[in-house]
Amino acid sequence: MHPDSVHAPAALSRQDLDHLTAALELAELAIGLTDPNPRVGCVITNAQGDILGAGHTQPAGQAHAEVMALRDVQARGHDARGATAYVTLEPCAHHGRTPPCCDALVAAGIARVVMALGDPNPLVGGHGVQRLRAAGVQADVLPTDHPLAVAARELNIGFLSRMERGRPFVRMKIAATLDGRTALHNGVSQWITGPEARADGHAWRRRAGAVLTGIGTAKEDNPRMDVREVPTARQPQRVLVDSRLTLFPDARLLDAPGNLWIYHAQPEPGPLGQALMARHAELISLPDPRGKVDLAAMIQDLGGRGINELHLEAGNKLNGSLLRTGLVDELLVYLAPMLMGDGRGMVDLGTLTALDQAPRYEVVDMRPVGQDIRLRLRPSLGGFLSPPSTAR
Repeated sequence: MHPDSVHAPAALSRQDLDHLTAALELAELAIGLTDPNPRVGCVITNAQGDILGAGHTQPAGQAHAEVMALRDVQARGHDARGATAYVTLEPCAHHGRTPPCCDALVAAGIARVVMALGDPNPLVGGHGVQRLRAAGVQADVLPTDHPLAVAARELNIGFLSRMERGRPFVRMKIAATLDGRTALHNGVSQWITGPEARADGHAWRRRAGAVLTGIGTAKEDNPRMDVREVPTARQPQRVLVDSRLTLFPDARLLDAPGNLWIYHAQPEPGPLGQALMARHAELISLPDPRGKVDLAAMIQDLGGRGINELHLEAGNKLNGSLLRTGLVDELLVYLAPMLMGDGRGMVDLGTLTALDQAPRYEVVDMRPVGQDIRLRLRPSLGGFLSPPSTAR
């Protein structure tokens, strides 16, 4: 990010913070709508702090938050000249599918722009701030450790991951009993958790650009892997890990809407692969030296395909393999108040010989969801997941 984009305003009033909070609430309305673009909200006010217009980013290729807010100003019969725009992410300065938002703000006569977060996109980072200032607009970005900046980062954690690391933010969802069982030995798991937890899990699916499972789960449960329990404007991309291409052509994963991406390790698709392609599956060969799917290469490939957040719902073997890659950023665990005894575990990490070999996690959130407990855990902080430093 250009250093000019990391600039703390001299002081923010309570009113400023309230308007930025409102912009963040608007940005949350863009969840499940804007991928692969970030979720952004914008509030425009006059000198007295009255709201003139507001908006959030629309689906990719349509208007961004700033343009939506300016349109709202016009629709309400107001004038944006001399106004302040509160936006959750640095306005874009490049031509993509839409014109630069910073130019739209300047053209409308906006006098001040307050941003919760600088944009890590190399096409944008710092340039939006520079163009605003060059046009005489007061442009400030919150310190990166300000609570509203942290909230803005969390809202767009997948987009930032893709911009900064070239890959999605990877979240692994597990539903288990108190003794860590995800199913009986015969595979029966419906339902370990209650309806509230299942709906909450679908809300996290809606947040993702893609939902991934493995061939074991696909064959045993014949899941749809779509969003059903909560309203959504778009369905996430479905992804399957199937090293040997053995998915049945009548699997529900292949049903509309959309197509299925299948990562495999075969040199040629063969007859079954051809049958899967006839059902509009896209086959992606990424073998590793053992004849399995190269999971690290798959995660990187998904980033190249514009996936911001990847939501994993798989069995213990694939879960273990993915955790061993070191690329799982967050565990989303629902614990039901029940004991199962002997059954299938959460993850298969193989046999450890010392406690210091066990992955350690930090709890970032813990709360009841219905009768169950939801835990969000992240690896011991470091690198991308470290707390942001204070802006200079």
